[in-house]
Amino acid sequence: MSDIHPRDLATSHRRLKLDTLVRLRWLAIAGQTSALLVVHFILEYPLQLSFCFALVAASAWINIFLKIRQPQLHRLSERSATLQLAYDLSQLGGLLALTGGLGNPFAFLLLAPVMVSAAGLSAHKTVLLGILATAIATFLAWVHLPLPWPGAENFTLPPLYLTGVWVALVLSLCFMGAYAFRVAEEARQLSDALTASELVLAREHHLHALDGLAAAAAHELGTPLATIYLTAKELSGDLQGAEDQPVTAGHREDIALILSQAERCREILSKLSSLSDDRDQNFQGLPLSHLIEEVVEPCRAFGVAIDIDIRGEGPEPIGLRNPAIPYGLGNLLENAIDFADSTVKITARWDAQEVRIEIADDGTGFAPDVITRLGEPYVTARGGGRDARPGQGKSGGGLGLGFFIAKTLLERTGADLRLRNRPPPAKGAVVRISWPRLAMDGRQGGAPAWQDIAGEIAAGSAPDRTLPNGSGSL
Repeated sequence: MSDIHPRDLATSHRRLKLDTLVRLRWLAIAGQTSALLVVHFILEYPLQLSFCFALVAASAWINIFLKIRQPQLHRLSERSATLQLAYDLSQLGGLLALTGGLGNPFAFLLLAPVMVSAAGLSAHKTVLLGILATAIATFLAWVHLPLPWPGAENFTLPPLYLTGVWVALVLSLCFMGAYAFRVAEEARQLSDALTASELVLAREHHLHALDGLAAAAAHELGTPLATIYLTAKELSGDLQGAEDQPVTAGHREDIALILSQAERCREILSKLSSLSDDRDQNFQGLPLSHLIEEVVEPCRAFGVAIDIDIRGEGPEPIGLRNPAIPYGLGNLLENAIDFADSTVKITARWDAQEVRIEIADDGTGFAPDVITRLGEPYVTARGGGRDARPGQGKSGGGLGLGFFIAKTLLERTGADLRLRNRPPPAKGAVVRISWPRLAMDGRQGGAPAWQDIAGEIAAGSAPDRTLPNGSGSL
């Protein structure tokens, strides 16, 4: 419910997709398997084949487990991505220890996980992986099985040459890791700056449009409202001397009500005319329960029962309004209504760390071939189901952009979106949206919201603000 902060823009690019690491690991598995088979069966070099293939099989089983356990589009936290890359380093180190250590020409592949980290993770995580790679290289320099070699002789590198290989590998780790991180960081800074500029310009355009609309509404409604007010006042004066007639007493009350409501309308129009001066007072807090009611209310006439269950630990989250959240939740709710048989249930829970909203229906659930890709553009589960509008029969299908837009908007607010089907014998689909509690409680840590920066710029009073990662100022 809070607006996007600069720190969110700075970290939003550092969440690797699980599918990216899984694909890279499959590529490594294919290369390792090919190299082992060629060395053992074609070159006929002696090799600890069973132990080597045990390490390769471990990577394959991890990939299969991750593919089953997590959705294809799941984005990893920095900690999870770092742990997976650390495993890849350790697994490669184990293979090298079985096949000659630093004398193995494939030892340079120790650079690969560090390069991936430099391109997609923070400097802190990259340094940790670089230290791990250096430790593995140091271990391999002294502890390893002989390099596979024809005949009974063992190939042994001179100590001085081995030291040179170690130094070259460590320097390559430092240089190439720093170079990749710098290039990726510049791209991230540019992306952050463009995103921030787009947010500011969009907010400013919205405010100008809102101000113009308010002024037009005040102007257009001012004339008929003045006529109503004047006519009611004249009727009230005409009835002042007819207090003895019982029928006119009711008329006087009606006219007084009309006058009071007309006066109230004039006050509202006056506020609309000066909306740009007090917009922050009109759009401040929005409790979680009010947010859900705001999303549900337009959907109650769609012919499907909507059950709401809201409770949590501690005070209810109250955050700043963000149009992306009602739009995203509304889109997900309409999808659930489309495919529900009779009921959609919305469950909201919160505690000190997290706020969760689940939207569940009692329909057929997500198709297995769709659930792993749902959220990508032009991927849709439609073609059946109930149209959200009563009386129009079956849905005619969709482009698959609605869920993609809703997912993107919600993730930009800091949300994590998960899809699953209800376990048998229950049926239906469940969409779970969760935010960190701090993200739902508005401003934290004094960081200014981008909408506030836009408002200051629109008013001409915003000081220079440095964009995330020092990429310029607004």
